[in-house]
Order: sequence, then structure tokens, then C-alpha cells
Amino acid sequence: MEQVPAMQFLVAGALGLGLAACSGFRVFVPLLAASIAYHTGYLAPAAGFAWLGTWAALLTLATATVVEVAGYYIPLVDHLLDTLTTPASFVAGTILMTSALPHLDPTLRWTLGILVGGGTAGLVQTGTALLRGTSTATTGGLANPVLATAENTLAVGGVAITLLLPLVAAGLVVLLLVFILTRLRRWRMRRRAATLSRLEQNQRQTRT
Repeated sequence: MEQVPAMQFLVAGALGLGLAACSGFRVFVPLLAASIAYHTGYLAPAAGFAWLGTWAALLTLATATVVEVAGYYIPLVDHLLDTLTTPASFVAGTILMTSALPHLDPTLRWTLGILVGGGTAGLVQTGTALLRGTSTATTGGLANPVLATAENTLAVGGVAITLLLPLVAAGLVVLLLVFILTRLRRWRMRRRAATLSRLEQNQRQTRT
């Protein structure tokens, strides 16, 4: 394995983490950005990921990006996309993280890609899906286009920050993950409390 400075490992990991997190907002936006970066030589892909910088991948990802971004502005289609993109974001996050680590052993690269890249993308996607569900329940879906615009902005802006300032982007991702985990914990506690309350109410009604 090629010996490289520790900082290069850190920057490569930060790039992968930032792009993986962005795939939790939009699956194909960071994949398209990575494809452009590899195609132009701005970034060097890991062994086995040269295909991501080919014209075929570039055109396919560009088309998929347009379809995905537009689809989130169509009622009902946005929820269908959430269902489809939840597993897709995990795959995209894994690919983005793994392809950003060209100097590591393949086994270690894929392990980090699955655990860190896929895990991060999946967690961010879960957070956005729950937020969309809350938006639909409270506003009847009227606020969903606003949420879609915010997600598009975060995906594009996050990709730009990651490519220009990867270490800064990685720090922001860590803060985002802490925020999402905290919110998910509170959401689960509220659901548990609501379930216990309904059970107690049913027991009281049964006794009477």
C-alpha cells in the first residue's frame, strides 16, 4: 500500500464523509459532483471506481439528478421517492466514501464506506424522511415544496463546501449527525410516552 501523509488520509476521509452526508439530502447530486470531479481530474478515484468519471456515468447521473430534484416538487411522488431513496442513499454514501479513499486497503476502504459513508447517508435520509412526514401531517403537504427546496440547497451547497473545504464540511456533518440523533431520540421518547398513555387509557376504560 502506498505511503501517504496522515493529512491526505484525513482530507480524503472528510471528502467522502461530506459527499456521503449530501447523498442523504439528494442521492444523485453528490454522485454527479463526484463524477464531474473524477472526469475533470479534480479528484482521483480509488481503484475500481474510474467508471464513475466516464461520460456514460456523467450523463446518466445528470439525468437522474434532474428527475430526482423535480420529483420532490410533485405531491405523492415525493413520498414515493423517500421510500426509494432511503436504501439508495445508503448505497450512494457507501460508494462516495469508498471511492474517496484511494490509498487504503480495499477491505478497509469498503468497511469504512459501508459503516461511515452508508451509515451517515442513511441517517441523514431518515431524518429528512421523518421531517417530510411531519410536514405532510401538519400542513397537508403544503410545506413540502419548501422542504424540498431546502434539501436541494443543502445538497448542492454541501457538495460545494465539501469539494472546496472538506475538513470544514466534515465538522459540519458531525454536528448535523449529533443534531439528528438527538431529535430521533426525542421523537422515540415521545412515541413511547404516547403509546404508554394510550395503554393506560385503554386499561382504565376496560376497568370501568
